[in-house]
Amino acid sequence: MDPITAEIISSVFRSIVEEMGFALIRSAYSTNIKERRDCSCAVFDPDGGLIALAEHIPIHLGSMQGLMCHVLKKKPDLLFEEGDVLAANDPFHGGGSHLPDVTLIKPVFYKGRLAAFVADIAHWSDVGGQSPGGGTAGSSREIYQEGLRIPPTFVIKKGKLREDVFEILLLNMRNREEREGDFRAQTASLELGEKRVKSLFQRHGFSLVYRGIQEEYDYSERMLRNSLREIPEGTFAFSDVMDDDGVGKKPLRIRVAVTIRHGSKPSIHFDFRGTDLQSSGGINMVYSALMATVLYTVKVLAAPEVFLNQGFARPIYIHAEKGSLVNAVEPAAVGGRTDTCQRVVDAVLGAMFRVIPEKVVAASNGATTAVIFGGTKDISGYDFVYVEALGGGMGARYGKDGADGVQVHITNTSNLPIESMEMEYPLRVLRYGLIPDSGGPGKFRGGMAIRKDILALKPLLFSSHSDRHVFVPWGFKGGKPGEKGFFHIFLQGRFKKKIPSKINGYLIKKGDVLSAGTAGGGGFGNPLERDEDKVIRDVIQGRVSRQKAHAEYGIVIRKNGKIDRTATKKERAQKRAGKN
Repeated sequence: MDPITAEIISSVFRSIVEEMGFALIRSAYSTNIKERRDCSCAVFDPDGGLIALAEHIPIHLGSMQGLMCHVLKKKPDLLFEEGDVLAANDPFHGGGSHLPDVTLIKPVFYKGRLAAFVADIAHWSDVGGQSPGGGTAGSSREIYQEGLRIPPTFVIKKGKLREDVFEILLLNMRNREEREGDFRAQTASLELGEKRVKSLFQRHGFSLVYRGIQEEYDYSERMLRNSLREIPEGTFAFSDVMDDDGVGKKPLRIRVAVTIRHGSKPSIHFDFRGTDLQSSGGINMVYSALMATVLYTVKVLAAPEVFLNQGFARPIYIHAEKGSLVNAVEPAAVGGRTDTCQRVVDAVLGAMFRVIPEKVVAASNGATTAVIFGGTKDISGYDFVYVEALGGGMGARYGKDGADGVQVHITNTSNLPIESMEMEYPLRVLRYGLIPDSGGPGKFRGGMAIRKDILALKPLLFSSHSDRHVFVPWGFKGGKPGEKGFFHIFLQGRFKKKIPSKINGYLIKKGDVLSAGTAGGGGFGNPLERDEDKVIRDVIQGRVSRQKAHAEYGIVIRKNGKIDRTATKKERAQKRAGKN
C-alpha cells in the first residue's frame, strides 16, 4: 500500500483518540478526571484489535483491551446495534483491572456494517464499597468490599439510556451527581469518536481504511521484531519484593525471566513463575493489567518510537500462573493493583540491565501512592470523595539524573492543583514540595520524592495504597538506593503517628494533618564519580544537604559557602581509592 496514504490513515486514528480524550477531560465533573486526567481513549477494529490508543494512562489499555476480548467471546449474546453503549468494570467478568476504572465502548457502523469500536475509560472517584473511594484502596480482603461490579451491560440501547440499569448503578455509588456527570462526559467523548471514525470511512471507503490499518499493524510488528534483534539472545531473570499486601506484614516476591529469541521472527517472552501466590490484600493484578504493564515495558525498552497497536503485541508472549500475584483469580481484591504493576516494571528493568544498561532506569518511586479522602453525611456533614496519586522520584539512568516528583511507568496522571482541591473539599495544604536527600546518590542522582501535608478541616475517612515504605528503590552499577516513602498523622498538629502504606477508612479528626511522602529514585553509578559542579548545584538548590554531599559524594562545602576544591579533589580521590 502507498505508505503516505497508510500514514495518513494511521495519523487520523491517533488524532481521533486524542481529541476524544480532550473532550472527556473538558466535560467531566470530578476533579479526578477534569484536573488529574485519569482517563484514556482508544479505537478498536471489529475483531477487538487495538487500532490506536491515546497517550494518557498505559494501564488503561489492559481494561479496554480486556473488555473487548471478553465481549467478543460473547458476541452471539451481545448483538450490537447503532447507538448502543456498553459499560463494564469487573476484572474477572468484564476485562477490567480494578472497579473504579469504568470502561464504555460504542460500535461504529458504516453502510450498515460494523466498522470499529470507540472506547473510553475513566476512573470514577467512587463505585460503592465499604468506604468512600475504597475501591482504590489496598487493604480490602476481597473484591466484594471494593464496590459495585459491572459485567458487560448495555446502558444505552439504540441511542436511548436504559433508565432502570443506570439507576441501579447510581444507587450503589456515592456522589450521584458527579457519577452521572462523568458518565455523560464519557458518552459525549464516544459520540465524538464515532463521528470522526465515520467521517474517515466516508472519505476513504471501508476497503482502503482497513488496508491502511493492516499495514500499520504489520509495520509495528516489523519494527518491534527488528528492535529485538538488537538485544542479545538469552534469558535474563530478576526478583523484587513488595512491602506487604495491606493485610499481613509478609513481603511478597515478584520474579520474572525475560527471554529474547532471534531467528526469522524475533520475539520476547516473559515468564513470571516463582512469583508469590495472590495475596489476601488488595494489591493483586489480573491478567489484563499484567498484559498492559508488559506492553508498556517492551515499548519503552525496545521501540519507544513505534505506536502501540494490535501488531505491536504479536512478538510478545506472557506466562503467568493463575492464582499468582500477577494473574489473580476471583474473588481477589485488586484496588491497589498499580503498586504491583509498578514493581513488575522494576523487575523487568532489573532483568534487562544486564544486556541493555543504557536503556533502563534504576528503581523508581515504585508505587502509585494513592491518597483518598472521603466524607459522609454522618461524619463530615456531606458526601465527597477526593482522589489523588502522588508522584515520586524516577530512577537515574545511563547518562542522566532521574526526574524529580513525577508519575512514572504505567501511571501518567497530573497532580491535583491546590486551588481546586481547597475549593472543592474541606482540606488545606500546609506543605507541598520535594524532599531533600531523597534521591539515591550516584554518578547520576535518583529523582527526588514528594511530601504533601494536608490539614483536615472536617472529620473524614482516609484510604490509600502505596509501597516502598519498607524496601527501598534500588540503584544500579554502584548507585545508592532512594529514600523510603511514609504516611504520618500529626494529631492536632503535635504528636506524630505512623500509619500503614495500605489502609481503608482510617478516621482523621478535624485539625489532624496527614503527611504523605513518596519514595525517591535509585542512583546510577558510583556517587564518587559524580561531577563536582552537579553536586554543588544540588546543594545550592536544596536537593542535597551539605552533610550528604560530604558523606556520599566527598564534596566539602564550608558553612560560609566556600568550596575548598583542592581539599575536595584530594578527599574524593582518597575516598575513591578506598572504595575501589
